[in-house]
Amino acid sequence: MQSALYVSLSAQLATEKRLVSIANNIANMNTGGFRADEIKFEEVLSRAGASPVAFSSTGANFISRRAGAITKTDNPLDVAIQGEAFIAYSTPNGTAYTRDGRLKMAENGNLQTIDGFQVLDAGGAPIALTPDGGDATIGRDGSITQNNVAVGALGLFTIPHDAKLSRAGNSGVMPSKPTEVVQDFTSTAVLQGHSEGSNVNPMMELTKLITLQRTFESANSTIKETEDSVMSAIRTLGPST
Repeated sequence: MQSALYVSLSAQLATEKRLVSIANNIANMNTGGFRADEIKFEEVLSRAGASPVAFSSTGANFISRRAGAITKTDNPLDVAIQGEAFIAYSTPNGTAYTRDGRLKMAENGNLQTIDGFQVLDAGGAPIALTPDGGDATIGRDGSITQNNVAVGALGLFTIPHDAKLSRAGNSGVMPSKPTEVVQDFTSTAVLQGHSEGSNVNPMMELTKLITLQRTFESANSTIKETEDSVMSAIRTLGPST
């Protein structure tokens, strides 16, 4: 069978995976702190014949780290992060990191994520506020005070650029390499009363969707042309009766 058929089939598999990624991104375009899925495509070379044939792989998923839009909320427990740092929180599967700074205080004073997970400080310890201590003031460096009394500090962490990220819920990630505590707040800062949204670009995703449709149609046309070519060869070269 002609290699063009296999190449076209590999292109359709890659297109299907990309479609799933786009659908997930669009579904979470309004999810606070959500990081979009991207796919890194590459060629798979086959040297089964005299000449190499380039196949399209299904692509390797990765999570985009670009920042989302920041919105002013005036909620004292909402925070947005300027820079590349993440907030740490505890999950049953270990420490996860997020850019979703919509925090809340539990009845016992524990500072939690919007999903109810315990927010951690720079040392990995839970942060507890004073339930009747009044509104919290959160500084640029993540320090938290109530009535001018220090009660804790948000732990801000940077993730190595070469670390692979896996998802932890909708907005959290878990890196494959250890994180580092932010100590220099020159380029990193906490903005109280703000929150960061998803980094999904809806118009870009729709544009990708249109491109995918055309790619799939092109691959489908190639498959049909290949099948027609094979059938024509069979009719031409087959034994006559």
